[in-house]
Amino acid sequence: MTGSETPPSFRLAYVPGVTPAKWVRIWNERLPDVPLTLVAVSAADAPGMLRRTDADAGLVRSPIDRTDLSAIPLYTETTVVVVPKDHVVATVDEVTAEDLADDIVLHPLDDTLEWERLPGRPAIERPATTADAIELVAAGVGLLVVPQSLARLHHRRDLTYRPVTDAPVSSVALSWPEDGTTDLVEQFIGIVRGRTVNSTRGRAPAAAQPKSERPATGGARRGQAAAGKPAAKRTRAGSPGAKGGKGTRRGKPRRRS
Repeated sequence: MTGSETPPSFRLAYVPGVTPAKWVRIWNERLPDVPLTLVAVSAADAPGMLRRTDADAGLVRSPIDRTDLSAIPLYTETTVVVVPKDHVVATVDEVTAEDLADDIVLHPLDDTLEWERLPGRPAIERPATTADAIELVAAGVGLLVVPQSLARLHHRRDLTYRPVTDAPVSSVALSWPEDGTTDLVEQFIGIVRGRTVNSTRGRAPAAAQPKSERPATGGARRGQAAAGKPAAKRTRAGSPGAKGGKGTRRGKPRRRS
């Protein structure tokens, strides 16, 4: 490597609620010489970061403007409502948006859910972030509807959450610049899609094993016979090749006097 070459590395952006730890661990096992750097980014800023190539790829939330970006859907989350533990919602297994009609439902500015109609009654002001909204829920100001991973991320002992069956959902996707599909990006795509280490996608195929190094098989016996070496005879009990035409006996050896 010359002095002007830069060692390979991979920058992975990820939005709040997404946990890339498993994929990072597999990356480190398969590509120990290529460091992976995690870059935390808000859901709103993630597409811009990818377009500026400040990251090689990103784990982002839908919807995704695919202008200049490629994306692979990974999974869809359950949507939940975060409530105080003493709220009536905490006594049931799940709710609908209509069940929240009498409650104030907070709508933070960084909300990633696409609502046609917001549930509940609106608050006087919109919280700046989901974290701020969680604090307001704990203070008894209102409730909050979010993807389940965000409810877990901002977990508090005095709060709980329940699924909202008819709420919009949030999906997580792997995205990267359309013209930046590098070999390293292909490697990460293979990891998140569960490809094995032996997959040829994104890597050069393994060289064929020379014939001289391949293990001998049944063909070797035929080769020995062709070279003038007699093949070993196989006999079975009761067959003409067995001694005396009878099956061989197995047992303890006789004691000699």
